[in-house]
Amino acid sequence: MPPRADDRRWMLAAIALAGRGSGRTAPNPNVGCIVVRDGRVMGRGVTQAGGRPHAEAQALAMAGSVEGATVYVTLEPCAHFSTRGPACADLLAAAAPARVVVALTDPDPRTNGRGIARLEAAGIAVTAGVAADEARRSMAGFLTRQASNRPHVTLKLATSLDGCIALADGSSRWITGDAARAHCHVERSRHEAILVGRRTFDADAPRLDVRLPGLADRSPRRLLLTHGAAPEGWTAIARPQLIADLEGVDHLFVEGGAATAAAFLRADLVDRLLLYTAPILIGGGRPAIADIGLGDLASAHGRWCMADTRMLGSDRLSIYERC
Repeated sequence: MPPRADDRRWMLAAIALAGRGSGRTAPNPNVGCIVVRDGRVMGRGVTQAGGRPHAEAQALAMAGSVEGATVYVTLEPCAHFSTRGPACADLLAAAAPARVVVALTDPDPRTNGRGIARLEAAGIAVTAGVAADEARRSMAGFLTRQASNRPHVTLKLATSLDGCIALADGSSRWITGDAARAHCHVERSRHEAILVGRRTFDADAPRLDVRLPGLADRSPRRLLLTHGAAPEGWTAIARPQLIADLEGVDHLFVEGGAATAAAFLRADLVDRLLLYTAPILIGGGRPAIADIGLGDLASAHGRWCMADTRMLGSDRLSIYERC
């Protein structure tokens, strides 16, 4: 059935809720669910760490009776058997809300279309495709793993206006200000793993943890791009393509340095660019990215589309995604 006037508003709220689970639910998607009746939220849920319980189960438990209610869920309710709990499509069919609004169908072949079909067979009206683009962005890690069998990769760069990440002698603390660095720590908390190259590790001895109140327990797993051994507490990755073998990692945050950034770009493994630009000029400093093997300028165009831009104190954040 077609969407109603307020469906997008409530789905965006469910997508915002789903963001709380980013970087914690692999190999399951971070799903958000909201139960609404007469303009009031009756229940809500987000997929918990490790993938269970699912968002729909939590929202239904909180709401109690859902007679006459609309359930907003960011991904088609699962329809396949699991030893970890009942299928969400079955839970919703038994609860019998008036409507279920879905942002995206599930690409997992065990569910794809079956969850919606099960709801409709139970006499529940289903509307699909509401705020689909926003939902794709919210669940990019799960969707990239499903489509490409690898994590979704964000490359973070903090640069001066002239594209430098450090002085000529390697000094880089600090290019950006407090607000930008705090935002970067929030981004870290939304990824299962974080990676730097050997040069950055040797020069900066980075901690790569999350140093924000209430989020310290969400520090990502630390990876080192190196052909050698990794120190204790780190995992060595010999080349970018091997990120596909990382278990439990659907979101990878690449922080540096220039050679590592170039390696991931050359391998065409970057899905999202997170650019923090400070209002400073360095001149003669170290560039943000090494050679990526670009043959001509024409091939550089049309690859990146701006998704967001904002000010963080005196620094500008620009977010680009694959076009």
